[in-house]
Amino acid sequence: MKMNCKSFGVYFVMICSMFVFTSCSQKSPHSIPTGGIEALIPLPKSVTLMEDLEDRKIFFSGEELRIQGLENLGPTAEVVEAWLMGVGVEVRKDFPTNANLVFEIKGDKEDESYDLIIKNDVIQIIANSEVGLFRGFTTLRQMMPNSCEYGGCVSGFFLPEVLVSDSPEFEHRGLLLDCCRHFMDVDFIKKMIDNLALHKMNVLHWHLTEDQGWRIEIDAYPLLTEVGAWRTELDGTKHGGYYSKEEIRDIIQYAQKRHVEIIPEIELPGHSQAALASYPWLGCTGDQLEVANKWGVFKDIYCAGNDSTIAFLETVLDEVCELFPSDRIHIGGDEAPKVRWHSCDKCQKRIKENDLKDEYELQTWFIERIGKFLEGKGKRIIGWDEILEGGLPEGAMVQSWRGMEGAIEAVSIGTDVIVSPTSHCYLDYPLSSTNLEEIYSFQPRPEGTLDGPGRILGGECNMWTERAPQDLVESKVFPRAIGLAEVLWSGPEFTGASDAYSNFIKRLELHLDRLSILKVDYGMESVPVTLSLAVQSEKLYATLTPSAEYIMGYTHFNGDSVLLGKSIEVESHGTISASINYRGRKLPRREEFFVDGHAGVFHPIELGFTPSPYYTGGGDFALADGRIGSLGFHDGVWQAVQGEDVIAIVDLEKVIEIDSIFSNFYRYQDAWIFTPTYVEFSASIDGDHYEVISQKEFKSATLKNDAQDIVKVNSGKLMGVRARYIKMRAVNSGLCPDWHAAATEPTWLFCDEIIIRAK
Repeated sequence: MKMNCKSFGVYFVMICSMFVFTSCSQKSPHSIPTGGIEALIPLPKSVTLMEDLEDRKIFFSGEELRIQGLENLGPTAEVVEAWLMGVGVEVRKDFPTNANLVFEIKGDKEDESYDLIIKNDVIQIIANSEVGLFRGFTTLRQMMPNSCEYGGCVSGFFLPEVLVSDSPEFEHRGLLLDCCRHFMDVDFIKKMIDNLALHKMNVLHWHLTEDQGWRIEIDAYPLLTEVGAWRTELDGTKHGGYYSKEEIRDIIQYAQKRHVEIIPEIELPGHSQAALASYPWLGCTGDQLEVANKWGVFKDIYCAGNDSTIAFLETVLDEVCELFPSDRIHIGGDEAPKVRWHSCDKCQKRIKENDLKDEYELQTWFIERIGKFLEGKGKRIIGWDEILEGGLPEGAMVQSWRGMEGAIEAVSIGTDVIVSPTSHCYLDYPLSSTNLEEIYSFQPRPEGTLDGPGRILGGECNMWTERAPQDLVESKVFPRAIGLAEVLWSGPEFTGASDAYSNFIKRLELHLDRLSILKVDYGMESVPVTLSLAVQSEKLYATLTPSAEYIMGYTHFNGDSVLLGKSIEVESHGTISASINYRGRKLPRREEFFVDGHAGVFHPIELGFTPSPYYTGGGDFALADGRIGSLGFHDGVWQAVQGEDVIAIVDLEKVIEIDSIFSNFYRYQDAWIFTPTYVEFSASIDGDHYEVISQKEFKSATLKNDAQDIVKVNSGKLMGVRARYIKMRAVNSGLCPDWHAAATEPTWLFCDEIIIRAK
């Protein structure tokens, strides 16, 4: 029986229904573990099952494993042999005949395709290359019983007779790991490499330099690690660390044996404050800076007009090239404010001497200069999509993160592209913003890129770590990165099928057992519970609905508790929480939702602005839906707009007496989020004539403030106000002020709710 992924849903359903876990008559199925294809991730391109599905073959039953062609794996043979020995059977090598595990190379193409054949008591893995053999072995490993991961296959195991024929859809399948915002130890990075290889991911994009830390040893500039690798946190504690050259070589060798390419990222010209803190002459002002201890974008960047800065970067990159065998170096190029360049005599001289139009073209010149240097070292540069703004630097590849527009533009002008948009690929975002299903729905080839002269090489999921120290990283990466692994290997033609995601989840549920054995601290696929609010008989009720059948627990509000899925009355305002049991594990923290059953909940609302598609707050009713925002502005509750005022009118549908009006605004200036400069509440009986009933001016809105908090605006107690319509106008702060790293860029205004109290 032959099946392939063209009919994705039929393929998997048939497999699940036809597999019967039986054994050969001479063995007990209770004593011998059984393997299969039910948990293969990513899904192979083609699987052929032999006719008699119940005739399972025992390959190892206390006997030795006889291997032929192990040397064809090259350095990876060491990894494969070590894992097989850990299975619990005796491994014997160099069998020219009578082997039961054969690694065979046919052809000379350096690709990742392979065939895996299990038939007549022999396992054959056939490929064109070492990496193809390793990908085939990875599929075999996933087919073998989970107990093999801890040596539990001494008594042997069953495998189906099967033919797998497989190859990747995209050549670049990666994870960006930010070790700058939070340092990660060597063993943790190696474990991450192991898990990338297990899911056929082949790139670790290693983010090594940032405003908040320099993580790579450079012999020529020791202060980069003596000073730049360490920061003083706001509470006075020290955080930092760096990787010695010896450690980096060790990690690279470890990755090479698992066919994971490590691409280093050395940020320039922006995100460079740690370097400037180490050597102040690298910047335009020469000021002594501290290694940044806050997140965001900073105005001090490498001076593009200073020849000594370019010489510094060339020396650094020379040492980087000696360490990393990859033929690609990521140079960042993102979020580089031009304010220092604009007022720097050297930078302005550089612009004039090279007949450049502005600072954006100066960035292109700067990156091209670095690119030509690296080209002489046999390397090609990758840059974030901002490098397109002044014209694409010659020879550069583009990584598109601000949506897919950069990818479309880059392909149209003939360059290679890696896609990792915030909409689908940012693992630092909470599950409420980007869950596994959303990642699995990703289409790496947008319309407009199929016929261009450039190519979409593949994609990455990005694990930025501003709010994720090492102990949280795994739970954010997995299982979401596994979803992208399947998209990039199996291809969107398969993952885009109508029932593809539900079938993926069935395989994932089995696969998670293997990850548990491997001590992967995986997180959840989506938010464990979703909040829904409804008004019944003028009372507000809340329901926390579990997102999967294996999630159980209770909803709590003001001392009352009900089972998840049951409604609970919301009297006034407060916190609804859920105590959750997830896959048999009691979660240490409750899920919390802030709600307010005010008089305006679910009444019609008219918006006088267009919310950002990135921060809709859940839709047009966001400012009158009873949900109150948290300190995480990605929580899906906040509604936001950039460069505009927030104007909204709530129709209470009848005239009532108003006691007070509140609204909350988010403040986080480092992320360009400012409070309004002025907030006005007005009331109307007929919807045509409004009377201002409260107004607040915030003269300090654009003064520098390091807080990340919520600012409440309160009308105070109102007397004699009767109205059907309540209007709020919150005035945007305009452009980021001169002191800000993003000076002249429009500010954001975030609001969560217009809270109307009735008497």
